[in-house]
Amino acid sequence: MKNIKNSLNRLIDTIKEGLIRIKEEHLIREYFKKNILFLTFVITCVINSTMLRFFCINSVENYLAIAPILADLAIVVIVGGLGYLLKPKNRFAYFMGFSIFFSAICLINSIYYTYYTSFASVSMLSLTQYIGDVGDAVVEQAIQFKDLLYILAPIILALVNAKQNKKITLKKIELKSERKKKAIKTVAVGAVFAIIFLFTLTPTDMSRLIKQWNREYIVMKYGIYIYQANDVVASIQPKINSLFGYDQAKKKFKEYFSDTEEHQDNKYTNIFEGKNVIVIHGESLQTNLMELSFNGEEVTPNLNKLASEGMFFSNFYSPVSVGTSSDAELMFNTSLLPTKNGTAFVSYSNRTYNATPKLLGEKGYYTFSMHGNNADFWNRRAMHKSLGYDRFYSKEDYNVTEENTVGLGINDYAFFDQSVEKLTKIAEKYDKWYGMMMMLSNHTPFSEVDKYGDFPVDIKETITNEDGTTEEVSYPYMEGTKLGNYFKSAHYADGAIGELVTRLDEEGLLDNTVLIIYGDHDARLPRSDYNRLYNYDKETDSILDKDDPNYKEYDSYQYELGRKVPLIIWTKDMKGTDLNKEYTNVMSMYDVEPTLGNMFGYSNEYALGHDIFDIKDENIVVFPNGNWLTNKIYYNSQKGEYLSLTEEPVTEEEIKKNNEYASELLDVSNDIIVFDLLKEDQTDENRVIENQEKGT
Repeated sequence: MKNIKNSLNRLIDTIKEGLIRIKEEHLIREYFKKNILFLTFVITCVINSTMLRFFCINSVENYLAIAPILADLAIVVIVGGLGYLLKPKNRFAYFMGFSIFFSAICLINSIYYTYYTSFASVSMLSLTQYIGDVGDAVVEQAIQFKDLLYILAPIILALVNAKQNKKITLKKIELKSERKKKAIKTVAVGAVFAIIFLFTLTPTDMSRLIKQWNREYIVMKYGIYIYQANDVVASIQPKINSLFGYDQAKKKFKEYFSDTEEHQDNKYTNIFEGKNVIVIHGESLQTNLMELSFNGEEVTPNLNKLASEGMFFSNFYSPVSVGTSSDAELMFNTSLLPTKNGTAFVSYSNRTYNATPKLLGEKGYYTFSMHGNNADFWNRRAMHKSLGYDRFYSKEDYNVTEENTVGLGINDYAFFDQSVEKLTKIAEKYDKWYGMMMMLSNHTPFSEVDKYGDFPVDIKETITNEDGTTEEVSYPYMEGTKLGNYFKSAHYADGAIGELVTRLDEEGLLDNTVLIIYGDHDARLPRSDYNRLYNYDKETDSILDKDDPNYKEYDSYQYELGRKVPLIIWTKDMKGTDLNKEYTNVMSMYDVEPTLGNMFGYSNEYALGHDIFDIKDENIVVFPNGNWLTNKIYYNSQKGEYLSLTEEPVTEEEIKKNNEYASELLDVSNDIIVFDLLKEDQTDENRVIENQEKGT
């Protein structure tokens, strides 16, 4: 005990002597004077990374987090420390190069997060070919003033360097041994920060870093620089795994499907068998559109009518990732989820898929898809073949003019009109057919309001004056806002759907046909845009103060839950039958294939979703970032917290079980696509059949 006490006293004395020496010799001041460039580099880079997190992740936990600051500090100090190996005259170029690099990481991720509510991945480089087509959306919606703040770091560094050169405070010559000593000491300091940071991590944190699917959580725990470095590894990992990780993936795949229960027939089994199918892929259609009206006119009167006459799934979600529309197509047709890196349509179009067009084709259907955009957008030309479509009608098959163009291509009215002409010929030639019609007009940035027709999103009222006369007054409300323009665009698209249904009926194409309409994803407008919708004060033409008793809080949970999209299954004779009702159990886009398969008499034994009429209120919707939703709970995996949707108690065991389910589902889906496991499994089955036929 005495020895320990003596050791502590000696340590305290040493620290005191060191502090006295630092004070007397002005070592801190001298260090700042001699290393101002390095310190400027470190401080500005860490401020940028911290600022990025604060702007993107709005949670108290994130604001108070020290771990990501330590992580970013460790990376920047180590990178900066290596600059001391260079001669003084070359250091500015080194620091400037990395300052620009780190600033670019923050700038790109800031813009990307605004648009996709996720952080950027190098696996997305293959998608840059599509930026030109949606450039207006990026400029109008994603780039904001805050993004310009990140470029201040290299500017400040340049100004400090210019001022320093005037003072000539640094020695122009340093011995190689001095430079090496400085570098080692600085890197050692960075290593200390790294070690302290590592002690803050839990096994869960490490697991999520490896899996990489919860990007927001990783940035919140590890900082943006480690996230981006890890992303590079994760992005090339599929290529490596396809060479070395196959056996483990195949084992997990076999185990997963060996535990799945066999489908049981229910009252919906085969109710549509043999009927033709028209699927309308509704661009950016959200369910909340169906709940809105302005001055007595509904935003989506045609969708509302179809929903009231058919089967309307009102708690339906499309858990897309960066592949947006293409991810929705993938899930709808294959019952798989988006890949963790890249997109299935672009990176894995040569895989084997048990897709609805392919499975219906095996039942004698002629299958086709129609889209008024470039056939190579989202690599659809190649991917639609892999999904089993017999024919893909793309932009080159339509008469597209300047007059009938809205946004990315032919407007929905002209597209549907010309598509019906093609469909009429198909119906004459084939007994059974399945067709997907993909809408385009209601695509972000919703800016061509002059082409959407007259649909005011203001407030009109008739007031009585003191003299007894009346007059109509108008309050701007949503006019001139992005969200207001979206409502106008959606109303335009809804009108096109109404005309399509009328035209199909006139041509006799609805007599033996099931019409299916789904929204591919939400409008991807920021939560702040909804504040005016719910808190407009017409008297002041402004937004209510948060302290106002009429103020409606639209928090992140309400925003996430509000991103649901419509799913409608309709036939012209369904109204008034026992099928004609609203179905409220939560359902995902990847549940569609098994649900339709039960109705039309086909099945995909490797579907990851469920027939909603089998699973009912036990269903779980899993999102690519690890969040999940049931009828009872919406769980946010980034924050590790949940919103209870009912008064039923929530247990820790329930949370743990669903977290494990979500993780396994994401892993298995990704492995199926990356390792082409369906092709391998079908090859194995064919080999067994051949051996049985040979009697071996």
